[in-house]
Amino acid sequence: MSSAMGLKAYAAVDLGASSGRVMVGRVDPDRLELTEAHRFPNRPVRTPEGLRWDVLALYAGVLDGLRAAGQVDSVGVDSWAVDHGLLDADGALLGNPVHYRDARTEGVARKVWATLPAEELYAATGLQYAPFNTLYQLVAASGTAQFAQARRLLLIPDLLTYWLTGEQGTELTNASTTQLIDPRTRDWSYEVADRLGIDLALFAPLRRPGDPAGVLTPRVLEETGLAGPVRVTAVGSHDTASAVAAVPASGERFAYICTGTWSLAGLELTAPVLTEESRAANFTNELGLDGTVRYLRNIMGLWLLQECVRAWGEPDLGGLLLAAARVPALRSVVDAGDAAFLAPGRMPERIAEACRASGQPVPASPAEVTRCILDSLALAHRRAVEDAQRLAGHPVDVVHVVGGGTRNALLCQLTADACGLPVVAGPTEAAALGNVLVQARAHGLVGDLAQMRRLLVRTQSLTRYEPRGGTERWRAAEARLADR
Repeated sequence: MSSAMGLKAYAAVDLGASSGRVMVGRVDPDRLELTEAHRFPNRPVRTPEGLRWDVLALYAGVLDGLRAAGQVDSVGVDSWAVDHGLLDADGALLGNPVHYRDARTEGVARKVWATLPAEELYAATGLQYAPFNTLYQLVAASGTAQFAQARRLLLIPDLLTYWLTGEQGTELTNASTTQLIDPRTRDWSYEVADRLGIDLALFAPLRRPGDPAGVLTPRVLEETGLAGPVRVTAVGSHDTASAVAAVPASGERFAYICTGTWSLAGLELTAPVLTEESRAANFTNELGLDGTVRYLRNIMGLWLLQECVRAWGEPDLGGLLLAAARVPALRSVVDAGDAAFLAPGRMPERIAEACRASGQPVPASPAEVTRCILDSLALAHRRAVEDAQRLAGHPVDVVHVVGGGTRNALLCQLTADACGLPVVAGPTEAAALGNVLVQARAHGLVGDLAQMRRLLVRTQSLTRYEPRGGTERWRAAEARLADR
């Protein structure tokens, strides 16, 4: 079908923390069209052992999506970071992958730091502290019967790629979130692994975006009705790496915010920032396309609103945002990066408790809580963009917002106001577009990262938000949080 249309067709399997989708991108040097073939929920399951991903349901959704996509020239898989499946000596999965919000890593970081101090760990890997980093998950798992049986560890997109192709690999952009990669060499940090007793033989060989990752197996072809051979291409398999590749920027003076369950706010650099000041500010250095570094801060993101909406019985989001826009600005703000908001459950009450503890007005209605969340996210975006510029010595003129948050016009406008910079919002399906573009580049249809971005500017719908008013009130709100 794709050749008859004069376009190549690529299936992007894009798995987020709350839903998965299979998108089909059709590409030639002057066109980039993206359509949704299939969307399916991603519902973690709380078992007696803890919080787990239902990876079999995700794989079934992927197969359904490939069946709905029709004939394609290649497939690429991206997902959230850090989580993984363990395989036994026969290549069989040992239980459902543990969810990064599971409690098993509580207190593990301090155990690690007793052997390898946090300062030395950051200087070696450049990765921010997050309690769920793969490194801490591995230390938490050590000594368990399941881990003793494990002969291979595959990050989530690599696990699904293995099931599609029968071939194992570890894609680099996602591997860089494990806290076991040296961002300077773009290879494993053998010293860190050695000092912490982690066997790097657990990991399959490293792959880079654009590398071949096999072909769909005969069984998968039968399941999906596709005619082989269908190639599978390694993409930026951390969804943020794919999303940043799809930032429609020109030049280097830009910041980005990848919005969704998380907000990832930062800069694209050519070298990591490994200073102690950077560590103290909790910035991370993850690897991107073409030798780039994603220098960013993790912010809790729209997870705060998603959990509130769930607690409120799924009210109409559009009406909720309209009501929130009428609530006075910056009455109350919380630290949207606070780990206190990481676990699911009771989110409206926890936000109210944080406001009460800091002596601010306590939001009562859903509209007031929603406004508090959006003001807090915009404030966190402002802090991340300002801190990144200062720490990296890299000034910016514009902020690009990509991902699901681009649908939230109020959040985009508040981000422009808070940063005092224009915000360009779009594309919404940035991770899927970045996934598709890396596949297209591997097949010779597009050129370097700058050419990929020019194609995005020509073909995608973008909305520009100009900052309103000064940033003084945002500085005052920032000071309110600092005084807690």
